[in-house]
Amino acid sequence: QVQLVESGGGLVQAGGSLRLSCAVSGRTFRNYAMGWFRQAPGKEREFVAATTWSAGVTYYGDSVKGRFIMSTDSAKNTVYLQMDSLKPEDTAVYYCALRTSGDIWSSASYDYWGQGTQVTVSS
Repeated sequence: QVQLVESGGGLVQAGGSLRLSCAVSGRTFRNYAMGWFRQAPGKEREFVAATTWSAGVTYYGDSVKGRFIMSTDSAKNTVYLQMDSLKPEDTAVYYCALRTSGDIWSSASYDYWGQGTQVTVSS
């Protein structure tokens, strides 16, 4: 089984930055994708970013494009989400997830999920 643990969330003022980390442990897969999703109270889970490590291509949701950068460190079994120019509407619980097959932008395609880390952006 695979375990995912997010960290790095916190409280930040609008315009500030945070870097989220997701540590992956357990069984490893030769070809898989990692994704970031977020969910605010009363809202649906939203796609943020995802990457296929072997392909080196990263996709971003429209709401974060140009502000967030996803990166990977295979040696550390860790993925990151650098969040700049944060806005109050970015406030949500952020989840990392691992997908072995399927559309990388669809939460239904992901097989393993972390417990989430809270990001709060104040005005």
